[in-house]
Amino acid sequence: MLERYYLKPDTIDRLRASWIGQPIERYVQWLEEQGYATRNIYRRVPILRRFGDFAREHGAESLDDLPAHVEPFVARWMREHGSHYKEVPGWVDHEARTPVEQMLCLILPGYKGKGRSRRTRDPFIDQAPGFFPFLREERGLRPRSLLHFGHYLRLLEAYLEKIGLTCLADLTPAVLSAFVVQTGRNLSKSSVTGLCSALHVFLRYLHREALTSTDLSGAIDSPRRYQFSGLPRSIPWADVRKLLDSVDRRSALGKRDYAVLLLLVTYGLRACEVANLKLDDIDWKRERLMVSERKAGHNTAYPLSSAVGEAIIDYLKHGRPPIHDRHLFLRAMAPRLPMASGAVSNRVTNYLHKAGIAVGRPGSHTLRHTCVQRLVDAEFSFKAIGDYVGHASPASTQIYTKVAVETLREVALGHGEELP
Repeated sequence: MLERYYLKPDTIDRLRASWIGQPIERYVQWLEEQGYATRNIYRRVPILRRFGDFAREHGAESLDDLPAHVEPFVARWMREHGSHYKEVPGWVDHEARTPVEQMLCLILPGYKGKGRSRRTRDPFIDQAPGFFPFLREERGLRPRSLLHFGHYLRLLEAYLEKIGLTCLADLTPAVLSAFVVQTGRNLSKSSVTGLCSALHVFLRYLHREALTSTDLSGAIDSPRRYQFSGLPRSIPWADVRKLLDSVDRRSALGKRDYAVLLLLVTYGLRACEVANLKLDDIDWKRERLMVSERKAGHNTAYPLSSAVGEAIIDYLKHGRPPIHDRHLFLRAMAPRLPMASGAVSNRVTNYLHKAGIAVGRPGSHTLRHTCVQRLVDAEFSFKAIGDYVGHASPASTQIYTKVAVETLREVALGHGEELP
């Protein structure tokens, strides 16, 4: 494996002579399987050899001893490579930490590096370790609901760390109000409502477990939202064509994104539903697309449209990396992991900006709203529309009864004399 990246036999011999030579070679094979560029592999291997030498010099005798030497090695690396910076940039830490932790994750079962654990750990795990088990076991929340709780409570955790409040017992109504006001500036009304709801549950739990002396949930006032107070964020069908035309389908990235956009606007799928699609969800023989575990708690089988099918085939043949993962859409860059729901929404936002289409809060739901609005304009029943896009409640579809969007667009563009 090393021969593919190093031409000099002496270099290969030095790497294999290292006491962690076999783990290094195994890591190189993993990098190749994940699609990392040759220059990245060439740069990472010497760092690993230096880490092995460092760990041996400081008493490591077996692979199980290596995790204890990660932080000292990274600290020394930052001193050596960040000394000429006034403030050491994050990439210096990342440069040394990433290859070391990736290799250890590969060779040591159960190992989780600092960066990985920071993303996966539950917020307030040290002070309220039973909260997420409470949500799962007592309240029976689904994984997606747990993700929302994790997201909102991480915002609170970061805010408390920023203001220097380290103990939950020291929470006050003033602190909580300031947090909601500051955080709410960057959130939609529905997201602020979700934030306040999560805080209510968390604060009641803290009081129940005697982690706070008083029940602070009453200090959180959820914003008042009126039913049907907003408008669907849809775009005209002419803009949909403009959006699709903005995708450069000559590249693997473009082939993937084009298929993603078609799925979103044709079936009104959510970003998470597109991200969770598997190769097995497409029945080519019967020309069906299966969307599983929807928000309403059911599965939906769609007829596979020819345009969507052709776009997916083009991606599978000429864009998708040949790896064993069964997810339909994969990241365009290494490591070759499944595409995340946030990435799906970000790609839509990118192409809306590229096509010059102005829309409030652009993202994957823009195309979902567009799909629903097109069905409303075609005079489908709201029951049929709700079933088609997987609405959990009929109320989710009723907002489209509020206004005839296409008719009002015609009024805005003219004088309206020809309208009945």
